[in-house]
Amino acid sequence: FGSHARIAAPLLRRWIFSFLPLRIQGEEGRGLGATPARRHTHLSSRYYTGYPKDLGPSRIIPFTSERQFVQLLHEGRPVVVAFTIKCTYTQHLDKVLEEAAATFYPHIKFVRVECPKYPGFCLTRQKTEYPFLEVFYNPEQAANPGKIVDPSITKYSAKVLPFNYDQSVYGFREYFKKYGFKYSEAN
Repeated sequence: FGSHARIAAPLLRRWIFSFLPLRIQGEEGRGLGATPARRHTHLSSRYYTGYPKDLGPSRIIPFTSERQFVQLLHEGRPVVVAFTIKCTYTQHLDKVLEEAAATFYPHIKFVRVECPKYPGFCLTRQKTEYPFLEVFYNPEQAANPGKIVDPSITKYSAKVLPFNYDQSVYGFREYFKKYGFKYSEAN
């Protein structure tokens, strides 16, 4: 039994380590069972593997003015607006928004409004609990850019839909399906 145990122990250990994420196995995936093929699988997997995804440059547009916001609405695409304050939940929401913005770019725009910096815009939404999400959309806006009364004033209208789905990429996708928003080349 002793010689079999010496042979079986490394095999058992290698089998167990094959199920663990590379970070647990050793520094930068150099532990037992870490092969170039496994590292490639972890780095290229579309599914969550326990590692931060490389999303590239941020696709979230920071809110700077109502004029900039109106210009986004004139593009005729849905605009998901996150009204935020500084809190721990906002940190989680930022990660979700980054991933969703990268996934649905360029069909749907994502904007983050820091409410302490722009209280006037946030107060018009008449909400008391932060952070929250709303979707602004008007398909006619791209064709009809608005009535110009004065060159410095542009009137616009948009549908505002509350976002009350799961705050994840999956939740956004289901929400966009329900309301018929084009969120990829396929649909």
